Amino acid sequence: MSAKTRYAAMSRRAAMTAAALTAMVALAGCNGSGPAAAVEGDMAMGPEDAKVTVVEYASVTCHICAAWQEQNWEAFKTAYLDTNKVRYVFREIPTPPSEIAVAGFLIARCAGPDKYFDVVHELLATQEEMRVDPRATLFRVGNGAGLSNERIQQCITDESGMAAIEARAQKALSAGVEGTPAFFVNGTKVITPGSQSGTSMADLSKAIDAELAKN
Repeated sequence: MSAKTRYAAMSRRAAMTAAALTAMVALAGCNGSGPAAAVEGDMAMGPEDAKVTVVEYASVTCHICAAWQEQNWEAFKTAYLDTNKVRYVFREIPTPPSEIAVAGFLIARCAGPDKYFDVVHELLATQEEMRVDPRATLFRVGNGAGLSNERIQQCITDESGMAAIEARAQKALSAGVEGTPAFFVNGTKVITPGSQSGTSMADLSKAIDAELAKN
């Protein structure tokens, strides 16, 4: 079986996972563990005992998520992560084309905790390239994280990995997350009314600083 054929097979399986995630939206209630509670498989940066936890729900194929990263990530990192003021948790919700998002997250996890965010950020930064040739982009980014083509192929066809993504997305939907990117500060959703580009850095900072100021 050629690499392209194997990739196509992965896409079909990932598409089935994506379809299941879509179906969950209609079935999910609001009685989940909540955005502030730790979830198995969480990927995070910052001290575990930080006074403030910021949870972002996002997808590597969400254009608003990509725009938010480009415009705000460095400022957020400098103000709150480099200073150890915040625990930042990233949670995966695949968005269309969901099979590509699933593959991207699987590669990021295979790269390991130390390189997970490097892969996610690179995929967000190269969405246009990924739309044109998703396979080449995913493999290029995976190679850049030290993964061989064989290892990448194993990662993106991993049934248990796909099932884990499904389970994490179900928890997000059960917690009331309806779109990406979504930001929660100590369990409270931060919204910028009327914004077409997600939560503003100003509103996110206001919420974080208010929590930091509490006794």
